[in-house]
This record gives sequence, structure tokens and C-alpha cells, in this order.
Amino acid sequence: MDASALDLLPDGVVLAGGDGRVRAVSAVAARLLRVDADDAVGQPLGEVLRLIDQRGSDWTAVNTPYVGLGTRTGVPEQSWLLPDGGEVLVTAALHRPRVGAPVEAVAVSLRSARGRERLDRDRSDLVATVAHELRSPLTGVKGFVTALLNRWDKLQDEQKKLMLTTVASDADRLSRLIAELLDVARIDTGRLQLSPRPTDAAAIAERVVASVAAGTARPLVLDLGDDEGAGLPRLHADPDKLTQVLTNLVENGVRHGEGEVRVRLRADGTHGDEGAPDGVRFEVSDAGEGIAAEMRARVFTKFWTSGTRGGSGLGLYIVHGLVRAHGGTVTLGTSDAGGALVSLTWPAEQQP
Repeated sequence: MDASALDLLPDGVVLAGGDGRVRAVSAVAARLLRVDADDAVGQPLGEVLRLIDQRGSDWTAVNTPYVGLGTRTGVPEQSWLLPDGGEVLVTAALHRPRVGAPVEAVAVSLRSARGRERLDRDRSDLVATVAHELRSPLTGVKGFVTALLNRWDKLQDEQKKLMLTTVASDADRLSRLIAELLDVARIDTGRLQLSPRPTDAAAIAERVVASVAAGTARPLVLDLGDDEGAGLPRLHADPDKLTQVLTNLVENGVRHGEGEVRVRLRADGTHGDEGAPDGVRFEVSDAGEGIAAEMRARVFTKFWTSGTRGGSGLGLYIVHGLVRAHGGTVTLGTSDAGGALVSLTWPAEQQP
């Protein structure tokens, strides 16, 4: 059988006839099994499919593709070890002319387990990140609540107020982390729900800067241009998501940068005969150390963190997902002060 068509498939394939002998081996399967595709034709399936499990049993002996129930049509995906010790995920289809008839052909599919290993690492990273981020606020909540319960009559009102304020702050931190995890899940699965409508970019930027400035001593500057934002087009955006994006970027500048954090808004591009702006360009910059050019490709991936000031490593991943979901772009650069510069382009409301 000509295996050229099988070579086009991303997974390795081994085909065997009803006599248990191999008819074709794709190039991917030959590479994984370390066999010569031409020499393998005509050999018993068990000799070509040299896969073993953790106990040393081989695939054909465990799964017996040619015997068993006459209604069986396949072997579910299983993890097996290659001769070199690498892991592959193996599944098989058993072809019968009719129910109860002998198996006429066996098609075995092999694919590298690297994708699953990467997924397992992501899950492990997620568990470790969540455990780390939850531990600190939960410890604070547990400690202060225990103190309040055990020493309520001995504590002064100011002490009670301070403890309850701290508990409320830690509870807000937990709520934000849960919201981030939900956003990540929705972005990954394509189930992010948006409610876009005409949005005033300048008004949202003013609220975000005022909110973040109330909780930090760092100087924050909002630059809306000479016309104080009057020339900015209305955006096609979910206001809550735009607020979330800007808040995340400004807070990142405060937490990880140095010196002044500047938020700058300008009309972006033009189109049509009247030269109407295509959207708004947001720039959030600081005067810290910035982000090295070779690291910028990783910044918008999950769990990326820099420095020693903590964080879940999910914020910029969510920013990237929300901006792209609105049809915008986000890039990293260096500010005039040498710090980080995050630039967003957000599309304007489409006029009828």
C-alpha cells in the first residue's frame, strides 16, 4: 500500500491487515518507532509496534486487536512507552465488514505526548499559582477572624476596625483572583462574553487613574492631549472590560515600575474621505527598568512574572485576550524614561 497519503497526517499511523501483518507505516510512525517503513511492511504488527507499558507488557498483548468481542470497533487512547523511553498516546480503530465478523484491518494512531505534558505543566502551574496567591490572603483572614472571635471583649474599637478592614481587603484580593481565573478559562475556551457599545475612552481613563491614584503615593499622570480628549472617537467596547484592561495596566505600572506612571490617549489612524479616526491609542508607561526585548514575546503568556513583587502572572494574558477579542492590538516597547511602555489600539465605533 502506498503510504504517501499517510505521510501527510500529523500523527503516526500503522496499518495492518486481517492476517496481523503490517501493510503500511507512515513517516511519522516510522520515526517514532525507529523502524524502516519499507522493511516493516509484511512483518507482524507486534514486532513493528514496539510499545510497552510501565510493567513491560507490549501493546498487542494487552489490547489483542484481533480477538475479543465481535462488537469491538476500537481501542481507546492510552499512554505507551517507545523503545527510547519517550511517551506516545496510542489509539486504534478495528475495521470489520459487519458486527461479529473477524477484524479485517487495524489502524493504529500514535502521537507525541508532548502536548499532554505541556497541558499537565500548565495545570500544575495553575494549581501552584492559585495555591500561592490564595495562601496569603486566607492566612490573614483566618488570623484576624480568630483574633476577633477569641478577644472581642478585650479589643478596642479601633483595633477591631483595623482587623475588619484588612479582612475586607484580603477578601477583595481573593475575589479578584477568582475573577482572573474565570476570565482565563473563558478566553481559553472561546466563551468570553462581551457587551460592546459606544464608549467614552477619556471618561473611563479618568476614572481608572483616579481609582488607582487613591491607593498609591506614586505619581500618576493622565495625558488626554491639548483638547482634553474632545477629539477622541467613541470606542466600540465593553466598558467593563476596557476598565479592567486599563486598571490592570496602570496597577502593573505602579507595582512593577518606578517613578511616574503616565497614561496617554490619542486618536489612532484615519480612514474615509473625512479622515475619521480608526480608534484610540492608549499608552501606559513608567520609569522603571522596563522589559528586555528578548522577554517581550513571553509577557502575554500565562503565569509570566518578573521581579520579586508578586502577582498571579495572569493579568497581561487577560489584557491580551480582552484587547484581541475587541479587534484591537497590544504591544510592548520602551518609554522615553527607559521603563516599560504598553501600547493598545482599540477600534472606534463603526458609524452607519
